[in-house]
Amino acid sequence: MDFKRSRPLLAPDEPPAVETVNADGRSVYVITCEHAGNRIPRALGDMGLEERERLRHIGWDIGAAAVARRLSVMLDAPLVLQTYSRLVIDCNRTLDRPDSIPVVSETTEIAGNRDLPPDAARMRAEEIHKPYHDEIAGLLDRRRAVGKPTMLIAMHSFTPVFKAVPRPWHVGFLFNRDPRLSNALLPHAHGDGDLVVGVNEPYAISDLSDYTIPIHGERRGIPHLEFEVRQDLIEGEAGQRAWADRLGRWMGRVGDEPGSVFEANR
Repeated sequence: MDFKRSRPLLAPDEPPAVETVNADGRSVYVITCEHAGNRIPRALGDMGLEERERLRHIGWDIGAAAVARRLSVMLDAPLVLQTYSRLVIDCNRTLDRPDSIPVVSETTEIAGNRDLPPDAARMRAEEIHKPYHDEIAGLLDRRRAVGKPTMLIAMHSFTPVFKAVPRPWHVGFLFNRDPRLSNALLPHAHGDGDLVVGVNEPYAISDLSDYTIPIHGERRGIPHLEFEVRQDLIEGEAGQRAWADRLGRWMGRVGDEPGSVFEANR
């Protein structure tokens, strides 16, 4: 199979790169899931990867889509999901970053991305990255046009161990310049059992490392937050249900009275 072909990437019978659920949801929240799926376009074969590599964290955020779908139903919130593997193109990276199409992810070499011609990279951007972010932008534009207040939640998950280093957090609250939504939600997290809650842990958002929050949240001036839930907590249905219920409670309490979030100083 030719990894580097420049013909159209997605065949007509393959799923689109973006799935929108409950676009007209009444919630103040809009939820996104950049790493929802691990599908690889048929044209790229297996990208030189064994199945076990494609199924682990380097290919997607395990459990994140299931939690996001439950939140969408619980809160009546619009949800936008990106269904192809981040190894094809990472929709939470700017296109000029080397890791937007990684040659190495963690310690795994991605053969299908090595020496990729510019036109092949551009095709991935045009067929996967652009439609996903166009869908989010269009949804937010429509809500703004009718005066619908909006808070943005990006749903992700992280590994319990990274390069042999354990990660103690159960959930991370990630933001960059604007802590309004984090500040509103944190008291509910701290009051919910013995959770280890990370603030900008295990990652920190920046203009260089991320796309969704800086572009769709910060640039629009809307309150926003990225949730990172540890994957061993949401690998199965029971954990996904429990964590959706937990996050939904926090979000519901804040969403019932969103005015204080919008009025808070950054």
